[in-house]
Amino acid sequence: RPAIAIDTDNVLSTIQDKIVLVSGAAGSIGSELVRQIQKFKPRITILVEQAESPLHDLTLDLHNEFPDSHFVPLIADVRNRKRVETIFSEYKPDIVYHAAAYKHVPLMESHPNEAIQANVTGTRNMADMAVKYKAERFIMISTDKAVNPTNIMGASKRIAEIYVQSLFKKLQQDNPNCTKFITTRFGNVLGSNGSVIPYFKKQIAAGGPVTVTHPDIIRYFMTIPEACCLVMEASALGDGGEIFVFDMGHPVKILNLAKNMIRLAGYIPGEDMQIVFTGLRPGEKLFEELLNKKEITLPTSNKKILIAKVREYDYEQVQQNITELVHLAESNKPFLVVKKMKEIVPEFKSKNSIYEELDI
Repeated sequence: RPAIAIDTDNVLSTIQDKIVLVSGAAGSIGSELVRQIQKFKPRITILVEQAESPLHDLTLDLHNEFPDSHFVPLIADVRNRKRVETIFSEYKPDIVYHAAAYKHVPLMESHPNEAIQANVTGTRNMADMAVKYKAERFIMISTDKAVNPTNIMGASKRIAEIYVQSLFKKLQQDNPNCTKFITTRFGNVLGSNGSVIPYFKKQIAAGGPVTVTHPDIIRYFMTIPEACCLVMEASALGDGGEIFVFDMGHPVKILNLAKNMIRLAGYIPGEDMQIVFTGLRPGEKLFEELLNKKEITLPTSNKKILIAKVREYDYEQVQQNITELVHLAESNKPFLVVKKMKEIVPEFKSKNSIYEELDI
């Protein structure tokens, strides 16, 4: 598909001279967001990150690339509510891009308690402080895996989506000028940390074999700069409460991707270098969906960005459910955690997972 372009004027009016906070700032998406934000002349960019070395490296790079920009690197974990409040009370950000999350499907399938603490508690802490300290906009980075989730990671992100949407709906009833909560969903990002292309490159460099989970598995792909461009435009387009879905083009067959990369390295697939099928990993499905079956989409001024119409939830009920869920996660009761997740997200059906028995 053609490369994606955005309306930069729209974004400029949203970001220029504002205090912008990016959580997960040293991650694949977070670090590119930080770089792209600099084009629009924010007053300060606050880099919130819990991984010390990546934040240190990013800060050095940013000072070289953008010597005239003002960066504030902060070591912080979004799961720590008091720490998050300290940051918001001191810097009072106008715009928040919340990219901090655990994202690896098989790892989260083994660690549901951690998935809830990072992806649900972390989002709730950030969202609540954005409201308390009167941020103008809060943009949550979500995933296509939140649609009809088959794994812990996707379901945890869906619960985070539900929280910010129900919170916005409640706030808006009392104050039309409240913090605008906007969610963006997209598929796999080419070259992101731990993604398939760097993994295949490493396997090819080692002489193979190249491992593919299933011959029919397909994924939607987008480059990191494209994904961040769309996140930024969606953040400017949003009036609050929307889930923006990106046009990811056509899905790519992972087997074809592996064969093409082997050929590009100068080998013949199946002769010079073998491809081995390893089976679907826990929580993995053959194809990702960008929309829930019960959802429809509305167009926006950018034909690459659509608005998903989703079910609305009552904030008080959501708050109660999430409080129970977090308590179970803190008590280290993974089966009860997953059972509660399935209550909150009824379309969550586990695949290739020990939690499938909860669906019977």
